[in-house]
Amino acid sequence: MHSAVVTPEGDRIRWVELPGEDPARVYVHGLGATSPAYFAATAVHPLLAGRRSLLVDLLGHGHSDRPDTFSYTLEAHAALARALTEAHVEAAEVIGHSMGGAVAIVLAARHPELVSRLVLVDANLDPMPRVPRAPGSSGIASYTEEEFLAGGWAEVRERAGAHWWSTMRLAGRTALHRSAVHLVTGTTPTMRDLLLDLRIPRGFLYPEADGAPAGTEALEAAGVRVLPVPDCGHNIMLDNPDAFARTASALLRDGTAEVG
Repeated sequence: MHSAVVTPEGDRIRWVELPGEDPARVYVHGLGATSPAYFAATAVHPLLAGRRSLLVDLLGHGHSDRPDTFSYTLEAHAALARALTEAHVEAAEVIGHSMGGAVAIVLAARHPELVSRLVLVDANLDPMPRVPRAPGSSGIASYTEEEFLAGGWAEVRERAGAHWWSTMRLAGRTALHRSAVHLVTGTTPTMRDLLLDLRIPRGFLYPEADGAPAGTEALEAAGVRVLPVPDCGHNIMLDNPDAFARTASALLRDGTAEVG
């Protein structure tokens, strides 16, 4: 386990590191998740193995510290940059799932020296409404922080199901709520606008059954490869690791991909 101090108060981001060649590959998990659990199998897949790989837990999640004084905005989560600098990472290939994709976009926009390629896995690109009793971030964000800490988290536990709760329960409750609130609020400019303005190879993977994401034509016009992955839900790398590895590795190799 590796770690780096990323706040003035001494809070640490932690990551599991797999040895291999540079440039490094950085994996960033989604809301209520942890990168070792979500990416370990695909990081060592024959099509993705051999690269120095950092499976990072964002502040408030997994093995990292859970400070209640941290804001947990997407911009604040990009404190990941301090950990990557401490790890002597430059020009990394960054793979971000869901909220982790939104954080990866902010990271690439604010710290271009750290990111050479970006693979977004069903990532959040736009602000979303707060919807009571909805699954995911929009439901969590529908509570006030006081409501969530007083018992709303238990209602979320029931809606999350056993699989997601297995990692969500490792997140700090304040961190989980604030992260959800700021994820549905988004950034200014939006994550989508930041992505459109980036000048690095970019790909966006989505579950084929969901249909192409909104704004695909504009994304592709800006050079973002938007690619379906079959036989999967939102957790693409867990649901169909072989197809995920084929698609992601092709994107990382030469910007093209064959899915199947």
